[in-house]
Amino acid sequence: MADYWLASGHAFCDLDADGRLLATPALWRAFLARPELVPPPEACAAERALHAGLLAEPLRAVPAAEVAALADPDARENWQVFLAFRDRVAAQPTLEAAWLALYGADVHGVPPLFLQMLTHLVAYAALAGEPDAFAWRAAECLFRPQRAAIHQGALLLADEEVVDARAADGDLGALGRLLTEAGAPPPTVELDVLSEDLAPGYPGRSDAHDLALDIAEGRPGQRGLARALERFIQHVLGETVRITAVPVIADAPWILGLDSEATRIGNALWRGEAVAQAELARILWLGELRFAEESRVLPRAQGRPVVLALAMDVAQRVRLKPQNLVAGLPLLARGKGA
Repeated sequence: MADYWLASGHAFCDLDADGRLLATPALWRAFLARPELVPPPEACAAERALHAGLLAEPLRAVPAAEVAALADPDARENWQVFLAFRDRVAAQPTLEAAWLALYGADVHGVPPLFLQMLTHLVAYAALAGEPDAFAWRAAECLFRPQRAAIHQGALLLADEEVVDARAADGDLGALGRLLTEAGAPPPTVELDVLSEDLAPGYPGRSDAHDLALDIAEGRPGQRGLARALERFIQHVLGETVRITAVPVIADAPWILGLDSEATRIGNALWRGEAVAQAELARILWLGELRFAEESRVLPRAQGRPVVLALAMDVAQRVRLKPQNLVAGLPLLARGKGA
């Protein structure tokens, strides 16, 4: 079977009986190998010793005095933040439970990079066994910001980091003027768009994040995003749902924005406020979600779909926030997630 997202570190995890991820010392060593945590050449001996000690025993207790002994105040802060994150994750039985606990409490002060790495792993576990390359590519949106472009009937999402890097390197092509930030100079960036022909090769390219996804109406990417969200909700919340991509909002007792922009627009629509056409045009994707089991759905949302909305901001950035699914779905109680 083809493997995906090797860079997520999923090979450094074990699985429990329910298919949920268990962190191993090797996973924590992968975190410690990040350039943000590897001591620079000018680091003091105490920082090098701390890093070496954690590589040898990643979950060992680190006394506050050991961190306080670091000469560089920025290094002290960095290690305090990492150790706090490590301890919060390690306190939970699985990485899925840790993900839920973090977003169910307060992630203030947790570096976005660490949250991205954790979401990457959880998304991998959620999609494991999924045969649809379009669902896998859509799931990249759960942990990697995108740039959006509308062109000749296509509605494209491309990885923001890849777009920026290729524009900076002068790797020019046909899509960049559409995918670079509004108001920026107009270099173009050559990216392939995932198609049925390219889908068999997606596993080998999945860590490069260099395939754009077309989520226009009727395209496989539109359905792929629905499938990715179905799998993520099932895995993390334990709720079986059916999501159908739709062109317009028809019946919306509950509108859930998948990002900050869609949340703002959706809240205005739900309150019955007039929304400018230019703002409505930022909505890129809509889906109707229905629960397989409605006994745990809030009464006012039973029997009617939850509308999911994904939007871009004025700079054509897309920042999907999977934690909105935890806080925003109309459930009486959340799924087990662990």
